[in-house]
Amino acid sequence: MPEYVGGNRLTLLRSGEQYFPALAAAIDAAQREVFLETYIFADDQTGSLIADALARAAARGVATHLLIDGFGARDFAPRLRQNLIHAGVEVLVFRPDISPWRWRLRRTRLRRMHRKLACADGAVAFVGGINIIDDFDTPGHTPPRYDYAVRIEGPLSALVRAEAARLWNRVSWATLRRRWPGFRAGAGAARREPTAARSPDPGAQRAALVVRDNVRHRRDIEQAYLEQIEAAREEVVIASAYFFPGRRFRRALAGAAARGVRVTLLLQGRVEYVLLHYASRALYGSLLAGGVAIQEYHHSFLHAKVAVFDRRVASVGSSNIDPFSLLLAREANLFVDDVRFAAELRASLLEAIERGARAVPLRGWKRASLWLRVRIWVGYGIARLLMAVYGYDRFH
Repeated sequence: MPEYVGGNRLTLLRSGEQYFPALAAAIDAAQREVFLETYIFADDQTGSLIADALARAAARGVATHLLIDGFGARDFAPRLRQNLIHAGVEVLVFRPDISPWRWRLRRTRLRRMHRKLACADGAVAFVGGINIIDDFDTPGHTPPRYDYAVRIEGPLSALVRAEAARLWNRVSWATLRRRWPGFRAGAGAARREPTAARSPDPGAQRAALVVRDNVRHRRDIEQAYLEQIEAAREEVVIASAYFFPGRRFRRALAGAAARGVRVTLLLQGRVEYVLLHYASRALYGSLLAGGVAIQEYHHSFLHAKVAVFDRRVASVGSSNIDPFSLLLAREANLFVDDVRFAAELRASLLEAIERGARAVPLRGWKRASLWLRVRIWVGYGIARLLMAVYGYDRFH
């Protein structure tokens, strides 16, 4: 079970339009340290905004740490890197060895750092699914990207800081061992300091930080989802950009629908990754037949990874409902036990469904064209084959 911590003030942030100014402001207000983890760090207006804030923090003596993924941020601009390092920002890359000439069918190469975390002085933190990239730069899609993050004030911020520092230290030591055998860790290692005092006006919201790694927390996020689905009595609303769950997850959804729970999935309606797009649709028939409602989002690019259970518990984070997130990547989700927060997220999701989604009817799905069925089953077959090659055939 997630360990909920009370006394927090949580702010739901919708897409980058709200997230990036809040993140930059927190970095600018930092006095001692900043941690930022992101899968993608683009060389665009948004990337420059956040890079400049990090550089300003480092220039005034704040211990500033940026951790990017070696695949997601493989095109991290040399200009940004040089400016950040020159200003004193410590930059590390998670698993940078992704050369196509050395690619082998190994699960370790698919274990990416997909988290989106930030923390300033252990007092203000952010958890969500938004990368450092311009939300309005969406070729082929109506901007902005549809996603969420949460701003945290209160004791949970210290836990976010501890988690960020833990991964930073681990990557720092691994980098030093690989590049400079025998070298002693210096500024690159995060300092172990007491976190900042609580806000003088703490909130009253309860939340838990749930992470996924490949050691102690391999199934924690999936398990947290399953516990909420299995405990639901009225309603489950899940939005997932990439949706390809295993049998247990699908059975939990169908089981909830069978006992009268309204189960609604808001899924990506536009094609981004062709294989996953059609493979996931192989699951539609059984879900629809089991009473699960499916809404496909077409208005813009869906990147959200959120859920609301019984109008009380909400989840916002980086984890999709697919093998990459649930079985391979490092992820972080915030689970919030608060009626007001859940109501705000639920209202936002229902608005997105009303304005930008189309329902998938069971009867219409059964009459899908032969060409669509062929693409779906070819995609599903290839996806299953790849999962077997990488050792995850039991996932389904």
